[in-house]
Formats: sequence, structure tokens, C-alpha cells
Amino acid sequence: MGTRIGTRLILGAGLVSALAIGLMAGLIMRSHNEGLISQLTRNANQLGETIKSSTHYDMLENRREGLHRQIRTMGTLRGEGIRKVRLFNKEGRIMFSSDSGEIGTAVNKRGEACYACHAEGQPLEKLDVNARARVYRDADGTRVLGIINPIPNEPSCYTAECHAHAASQRVLGVLDVNVSMAEADREMARARQVMLGFATLAIVCSSLIIWWLNRKLVVRPVEALMEGTLRVAQGDLTTAIKVEGHHELSHLAEAFNTMTSQISETRLQLTQADKLASVGRLAAGIAHEINNPLTGVLTYASLMAKRLPEGDPNAEDVDVIIRETKRCRAIIKELLDFARPAPPSRKATDLNEVCRHSLAVVMNQLSLNHINLALDLAQDLPEAYADGNQIQQIAVNLLLNAADVVEPEMGQIRLVTRVYDEAFVELQVTDNGSGIAPEDLPHLFEPFFSTKGNRGTGLGLAVTWGIVESHGGSIDVQTELGKGTTFSIRIPILNPEAGISPS
Repeated sequence: MGTRIGTRLILGAGLVSALAIGLMAGLIMRSHNEGLISQLTRNANQLGETIKSSTHYDMLENRREGLHRQIRTMGTLRGEGIRKVRLFNKEGRIMFSSDSGEIGTAVNKRGEACYACHAEGQPLEKLDVNARARVYRDADGTRVLGIINPIPNEPSCYTAECHAHAASQRVLGVLDVNVSMAEADREMARARQVMLGFATLAIVCSSLIIWWLNRKLVVRPVEALMEGTLRVAQGDLTTAIKVEGHHELSHLAEAFNTMTSQISETRLQLTQADKLASVGRLAAGIAHEINNPLTGVLTYASLMAKRLPEGDPNAEDVDVIIRETKRCRAIIKELLDFARPAPPSRKATDLNEVCRHSLAVVMNQLSLNHINLALDLAQDLPEAYADGNQIQQIAVNLLLNAADVVEPEMGQIRLVTRVYDEAFVELQVTDNGSGIAPEDLPHLFEPFFSTKGNRGTGLGLAVTWGIVESHGGSIDVQTELGKGTTFSIRIPILNPEAGISPS
């Protein structure tokens, strides 16, 4: 099994964070150390200038003992960090030193104490402070900063009577001051430890933040998507994935939920179609077997009614037999229409004209019950590609259903036609009845399901659904308890360019 994406993200982000923090800590430490050394160099240079100033008069007067005493005194100031002070002439011989053992010895002018002051063997009078500084380790391993300070041949020197020098000699000697870097090294070590602690803490904190963000924004949404996918794969199409926020994974979850909803709707449609096919086959067989006996019952009942004398008490019972037998035949006809629907004979159809013919069929019933009908037919409505007779059957069925659910003398029905989404014509039937219960909506188009009780067969909407499906259209139902229901039937527009044509 491969490494999880969350782990890879954490490792990658953590590594980048650690490198960035480490680089920043290194740069800060480097800047801090350079600042300490620069400060120590300036202090050492200032100390050299001070020693030069304090010994200037002794050198003018050639007071060697005074020079020895002052340089030895400076060399004893260990508490100030001074390790050694010495003065050597232009030939490199040590003339004065806080370490009396090296007086009279010669130094290599190209060695560490002199290399910066000589170019092609000639001493320079002016040099940058950093160019005159050097760092080395003494015998006990302690780092030492040495800085050389050239002593120029001033007019007061080469004009003095006591020990005048030639005016052409620019540098008389070099003062070499050596200071210990032990305290600076301890300060750098302390700063390094503090910086290491801060860097470690920063890496830990950033890693925790990265882990939390990764957990919240990546791991949990991905786990939710995986869990939802597994549930759908197991057949649970009610799964809805909830991912907070507005980012790619939340959009993916929304798309997944939409896909699941569409799959569920398609499954319901397939189940409905399978039910319709099964019930249709059963209904066709039953209707065929029952229709013949019913014809015989109706025939003999009609003969009996004719033979009974006027006023016979059995006449009313015979009329009931005739009426109920005709009702059974009507139900069987609906069963046959449902079981063996005729393929639609589709052609250019004026939906407004179909609505007017449908109104003519139901107008008497609406008038008897004092039901108000509002007609709103769109002007310049495009022709539908449909079977006019079957669409009229739908319109009549919906109008009669609406008339059954509204209150007499208070009922209102609205019939509307319009263009829907540029590719369909829409027929809407709206009533102000009691509405449809939410638990009944999933079963609305199932065969033999009726909300009318004994007054309906439960086949009208099933037949309607079958006709609409055969036309490549759709049905939408909007309902609210106590306020009414709207059925919307959408049929494709006759449009040869879109591939919808009588051919």
C-alpha cells in the first residue's frame, strides 16, 4: 500500500518549512556572529589607537623604559581580554612586547601578523580596519583576534633631534594588539543555542499547523469522499457528502452529491418503467380474460331491463348491475390503454389548440361544480413535436384530477402554456386544492396508486407518465399542503436543426 496523500503533503510541507526556518536561522546567526566580530574588531582597533596615543610622547623622547612599562602594563589587563601587545619595527623585529621572551625576535613580514600590510614587499601606510585584522588560535586553543596598527613617520618624528628618521620612510613600525575572543565565542554559543531552540520550536509549531490544516482541508474531505464512494458502490444512493468551505474538494463533493442524486433518480425511473412493464403485462392478461364475461353480463342485464315490466321492484337492481358493469368495462379500457400504449404519431402540434380541445371536453363538469378556470396561453408558441391526441389525453386527465381535488364553488384551476428552456413547450395545470402529502409524492406515478380513494383507478398519472416518456419530455410536480399543486408537462419543440423532426 502506497503512502497516503496526507502523509506526503505533511512530509513535503514539513521539509520545506524546516529548510526555510533552518536557512533563516543560519542567516540570522551569521549576521549576529559577523556583528560581534565587527564590534570586537572596532574595539581592538580603538584600543590600538589608545595605546599609540599613550606611548606617543615616550616614542618621541625615545624613552624605551617607559614604552616597556606601558606595553607590559597593557599585557597584564587579562580581565579586559587583552592577550598580548607588541611593537615591531619595519624590518619585523619585535622591539617591545608584553611577553618579554619574544623581544628581539623577528617576525615573518609575510606571516599572519604582517601579510595585510605589505604589497610587493613595501609596507602600506593606510589600510582598512578589517584588512588589518586576523583571527587565530593560541596554544590553549582559544581564538584570538589580532589587529595591526601601522605607526607612520610623522614630521615630529623625522625632524626631532633625538632620533630623527629619514622623511622618505613612511612607516616606522607596527603596533600589534591581540585580544581574546573567548567571551565573544561564548556569546555566539549562547546565541546559537537560543536560535536552535527557537528554530526547533518554530519547526514543531509549523509542523503542527501544517498537520492541522492538512487534516482539516485535505484528509477529512478525502476520507468523506472515499466513504461516500464506497457507500454508493454498495448501493446506498442516499449518501450525501458534506465538505465545509469553498474550495476544489467541496466542489468535488457537490458534484458527487449531484451525480448520486441523478443516479438515484435514474434508478427510480428504471424501477418505475420496470413496474409499468410488469403491471402492463399482467393487466393485459387480466383485461382480456375479464372483458368477455363482462360483455355477456352487460348484454343479459340489458335484456332483463327491457323485459321487466314498468314499476318492477327489481328494475333498480338491474340498473345497478348495468352501471357497475359499464364502470368495469371503462376500467378495463384504461388497463388496456396502459398495458398496450399506442406508439405516438408525432408531428407538428399546436399545444394551444390541444388545450382548447381539452377544455371543451371538461368544461361542462367544471361549470356544474362552479369551478373557475383561468386560461393563459402563450402567444406565438412554437409547435411541439408530439401526438396531439395523446397530449390531449394528458391535458384532460390533469384537468379532471384538478377538478376532483378542489372545493366546488371555491375551486380555481389555471391552465398555462409557455416556452421552457428554449427547447421545450410547457403545459401547466395548477389547482388550489389540498396539495399532495410528501410521503405520497414518490408513488404518484405508480400504477394503481391513487389519492382519491374509491373514486380513482390510479392509472391516469401512470398513463400520463408513459406518454410523456415516449415523447422524450419530462414531468415536474410542485405541491404545498393546503395551497395546491402544479403539474408541468414539457414536450420537445419541433426543431429540425436540433434533430427533432417528423422524419
